Amino acid sequence: MIDSISALEREQIVEALATIVRPDQIDTDEQALDEASVDRFKKYQAVHGIFDAPRPAAIVYAESTDDVARVLAFANENLVNVVPRTGRTGTEGGLETSVADTVVLDGSRMKAILTVDERNMQVTVQAGAPLQVVEDTLRKLGLTTGHSPQSKPLAQYGGLVATRSIGQFSTLYGAIEDMVVGLEAVFPDGTVTRVKNVPRRSAGPDIRHVIIGNEGALCFVTEVTVKVFRHFPDNNEFHAALVDDMATGIEILREVVVGGFRPSVARLYSPEDANQHFAHFSNGKCVVVFVAEGPASIVAATSAEIQRVFDLHPHEKVEPALIEAWFDNLNWGPDKIEAEKAAMREHHHLGYTTEISADWSSVGAIYDAVMHRVRTEFPAASDLTMLGGHSSHSYQTGTNMYFVYDYDIDCAPAEEIEKYHVPLNAIIVEEALRHGGSMVHHHGIGKYRTPWTLAEHGSAYAILAGLKQQFDPNGIMNKGTIYPVAGAGIAPRG
Repeated sequence: MIDSISALEREQIVEALATIVRPDQIDTDEQALDEASVDRFKKYQAVHGIFDAPRPAAIVYAESTDDVARVLAFANENLVNVVPRTGRTGTEGGLETSVADTVVLDGSRMKAILTVDERNMQVTVQAGAPLQVVEDTLRKLGLTTGHSPQSKPLAQYGGLVATRSIGQFSTLYGAIEDMVVGLEAVFPDGTVTRVKNVPRRSAGPDIRHVIIGNEGALCFVTEVTVKVFRHFPDNNEFHAALVDDMATGIEILREVVVGGFRPSVARLYSPEDANQHFAHFSNGKCVVVFVAEGPASIVAATSAEIQRVFDLHPHEKVEPALIEAWFDNLNWGPDKIEAEKAAMREHHHLGYTTEISADWSSVGAIYDAVMHRVRTEFPAASDLTMLGGHSSHSYQTGTNMYFVYDYDIDCAPAEEIEKYHVPLNAIIVEEALRHGGSMVHHHGIGKYRTPWTLAEHGSAYAILAGLKQQFDPNGIMNKGTIYPVAGAGIAPRG
């Protein structure tokens, strides 16, 4: 915990906020404040009513860019820490309040779809626009954003942009940074910045990327314009095969993607992870999954290539209908989250993930090294009920790897993170960095991967540090997120 960086008392902060926005935009209910102090990184503690992060002073529900600008200007002038949020599906502690008397600035009421531009194939939305609503609106017009993270029923655009989100169809459509055309954001001094909507420009560094992925540590995203694509759902073709090992599966992914083909889904599951999703047919083997999507001629060519590559390797064919049925139920929304909470309370059992990325030459070695170290070095290995992984986002130069671990919790709820998640996360991050990969593929650094921020960026960290000094010199934006700060999240290393 970090003491308040402001000289203002909690009551003074709340009183001042009431002169900036309406009273009904300010929430000081203690239960709401406790729930606002954490994100899904501490989901097991939260479900047991344990909120050990500092309680915020207030949640402010902004309803306009002007609201955001005025609240940030006040916070900057008075050194009040601010945690920006929309959607609330973060998993790495980025929404956690590491500073006492923080203001949680919520953009979920800024939810308008401002324009759908079918001629120029783009849609402009406010930060709180729900991804599901935007997508449903576009689908009626025969369009899609192509963005479909597992959190799609809950996610909102400000959070998607701020965390560099990625979706299940990324191999075809790209990640959020590939989709963003232009945007609007507010910096700590209240300055409103707009990056105009153009297809490309060569006018210096791409300044969109100061904002995309900033995780609320530099600014608050208020408006986003993203590309849209024509949607051809009736043309989808599903493909899957069982293979004997991860190395074969990785090679199948690589051959399809580097051959120039872009299936919307390209996935590989280890036997352990496959058993969670495909127990009725995986038979203890790895499962490779593809979906070909788009115009009929492209789908036909992509499907033919997938089958050609399958035929180069020993495999067992899986019926497409089995994959289609699985994929229709992959996303999680409020119902699944409530079911997860009930299971955590009743069974004291938890599942979690840590995702990394690496080139094709390294990802298999990282996977093998993590499996070995967890099985031989992790002190609570006997509590693990599942350890495996899957690749779900591939590129010309490499792929990602989700490490998935489930465990029975044999400790007090307040001790769960330190006993299980922190050491498991450390092994995965350390092996990714040791082999030259990235410690995080798309969930963001948050506050729980900051111990490795310096190792991740190396000599390029000076660029990242320079952004913080330039745009948030008073350090009021989401202290401890991305940038290591002792006492926020877990202590810096190295």
